[in-house]
Amino acid sequence: MNIAIGSDHAGFELKEKLITYLKLKNNTVIDKGCYSAERADYPDYGHAVANAVLNKEAQVGVLMCGSGNGINITANKHTGIRAALCWNSEIATLARQHNDANILVLPARYMSVEEAHKCIDVFLTEKFEGGRHLDRVKKIDI
Repeated sequence: MNIAIGSDHAGFELKEKLITYLKLKNNTVIDKGCYSAERADYPDYGHAVANAVLNKEAQVGVLMCGSGNGINITANKHTGIRAALCWNSEIATLARQHNDANILVLPARYMSVEEAHKCIDVFLTEKFEGGRHLDRVKKIDI
């Protein structure tokens, strides 16, 4: 699977660990930055990953910043993006099953690497259930 990934400085360390993890699982990872722990503005990377998903450069995206909030808000400004802030694997599962989320957002300062791995695993394997959820998802974009 092609996965676009991005973070600001607060998410940089987790992003680097997740890139390694995703590659071990035979995914193609497209790193949209940032590229160091130096101060970086989360909107730059939220927009880059959202555009990669919208342009079909990647099938899904993964984003992170300190709380996950800023980068999540940024990604969701793009029509067609359904970024979901997930802090555990159950939330990540529901984001895929019920919301057809196409970007996983992680709060880098508030979760372990192990929990991030669990979130990634379910996000990449769960499928949108459709059905009663489809009508709701169709109402998201205006």
